Amino acid sequence: MGQNAKGALFALLSFAVFSGHDVVVKLLGAHYSPFQIVFFSVLFSFPLVSLMLIRDTTPGHLRPVHPWWTALRTVAAVVTGLCAFYAFSKLPLAQTYAIIFAQPLLITVLAIPILGERVRLRRWIAVLVGLAGVLVVLRPGSTDLTLGHAAALVAASCGALSSIVVRKIGQEERSVVLLLYPMLTNFILMACALPFVYQPMPLPHLGGAGVMALLALTGSLVLILAYRAGEAVVVAPMQYSQLLWATLYGALIFDEWPDRMTLAGAVLIIGSGVYIVLREGRGRVSENTPVLRTRTRFETGTSLRIGPLLRTMRKREKSVE
Repeated sequence: MGQNAKGALFALLSFAVFSGHDVVVKLLGAHYSPFQIVFFSVLFSFPLVSLMLIRDTTPGHLRPVHPWWTALRTVAAVVTGLCAFYAFSKLPLAQTYAIIFAQPLLITVLAIPILGERVRLRRWIAVLVGLAGVLVVLRPGSTDLTLGHAAALVAASCGALSSIVVRKIGQEERSVVLLLYPMLTNFILMACALPFVYQPMPLPHLGGAGVMALLALTGSLVLILAYRAGEAVVVAPMQYSQLLWATLYGALIFDEWPDRMTLAGAVLIIGSGVYIVLREGRGRVSENTPVLRTRTRFETGTSLRIGPLLRTMRKREKSVE
C-alpha cells in the first residue's frame, strides 16, 4: 500500500473517531449546558494533554512571542468550541457539519488580509459556490433559523480565524503556548459560568465526558499518523467523510434524516472545499496554502491541536538527524 493510501485510511479512521466525539457532545447536550460540557471536556483532557506536553523539551518560556495574535486566536478558539458544542446539541448532525464545512472557504477569504494571500478568480468562484451552498442549507425565508444555526455559522467563522492566526504565528510560537492558552482560558471561563448552569451529572454522563476527551485525543493522534504518512492534499479532503458518519449516526441514534436541500447544499460546500484544497496543492497557485496547513479539524480549545504537535515531532526528528 502506498503512503498516500495509508494517509487516506488513517484520515478516514480519524474522522470516524471525531464523529463519535461529536455524537457524545450531542447526547450530553440534550441534558446539559454547553458551558458545562466544555468545562468537563477540558477537565478530562488536561491529564492526557499534559502527558503529551511533558515530551516537549524545547527550551523557552510560556510568554507568547505575539501576545495580541495569541489572545485573538485564544478567544476565537474558545468561541468556536462553545458554539460548535451548542450547534451539535441543537441541530441535526448532518446539518451542523454542512455549515461548519464552510470553514475552508472562510479561511481562504481571511488569508487575504492576514497572510497577504492572493486569491485568483477560480478560487473566488469556489468560495462563492460554497457560500451559496450554506444558503441552500439554511434556506432563509423558508425555514425558521434558530440559535443553533447561528452558533454553527459563528463556529465556522471563528474556527477559520483561529486557524489562520495559527498559520501566521505558528512558526514563531512554541507549541506548548499554542496548545495551553486556549485550554486554560476555556477552563477558567467555563468554571466561572458553571455555578449558573450546573446540573448534577450521574456517573454514566461523567463517563461520557471522559470518553469524549479520549475520543478527541485518539482522533488527533490518528490524524497525526495520517499527515505523517500521506500528503496533505490527499489527507485533507477526508474530513468530508464525517457527513457520511453524521448521516449514519443521525439515523441510527437520533432518528435524523437529512433532507434534499441539506444534501444539495452539502454537495456545493464540499465540492468547493475540495476544489480549494486541490488548487492549493498545485505549485505556484497558493503561496501560503492556508487551508492545507490548518489540519482540517476545527479547533475547540478543549483538546490537542495537531499542527503544533507535528512541528514538534519534525523538529525532534531533525535534531536526531
